[in-house]
Amino acid sequence: MHRVVHRALAVPAATAAALTLMGGTAYAYPPGIPSANVAAAELAELTVEPESHASTYDRDLFPHWSTISGTCNTRETVLKRDGRNVVTNTSCAAVSGSWLSPYDGETWTRASDIDIDHMVPLSEAWKSGAWAWTTQRRRTFANDLANSQLWAVTDNVNQAKGDKDPGVWKPPLNSFWCEYARSWIDVKYEWGLSIDRAEKAALAGMLDTC
Repeated sequence: MHRVVHRALAVPAATAAALTLMGGTAYAYPPGIPSANVAAAELAELTVEPESHASTYDRDLFPHWSTISGTCNTRETVLKRDGRNVVTNTSCAAVSGSWLSPYDGETWTRASDIDIDHMVPLSEAWKSGAWAWTTQRRRTFANDLANSQLWAVTDNVNQAKGDKDPGVWKPPLNSFWCEYARSWIDVKYEWGLSIDRAEKAALAGMLDTC
């Protein structure tokens, strides 16, 4: 993997619109992240219940990546949205640019080092209520660009996260915990998904870092 020499600073939690490195290099955030107060109110409204239907989960039940425009699919759209100076070829593949992974503060210059993470993993969504959705609703969720569901992050950090919820896994960059909790809560709230007790406690603790 090809990383930039400098490492990102521990970014203050209040930077909701963009992450900024030394020298003023700005990177976009996904849209729709609520304030900490709004997220706390949303957290209080979420249904708390045990996860279910784990044995029937299949990733193919969440079709992705969808074509968004021309030859660009959802992954390519997020790479262009969240990167800086991204150049694409005629197939919409990113051939150059840089990406700051907010989960660990690392900057990358090859798209192959970046995964597009589902903030609320597909398996987690399934166990939290998506098992009852139509395939079309699951497709929309898996390709959701309207909310803060999709993030460009370091590939091995995304792989370490897997389908774990905040009760089990948190981003290694502690200064991102506030944004992470606000994003996770809002996605679950907007999509009507439930949480379990350990997940709720972990999210509340992360909100305390805001």
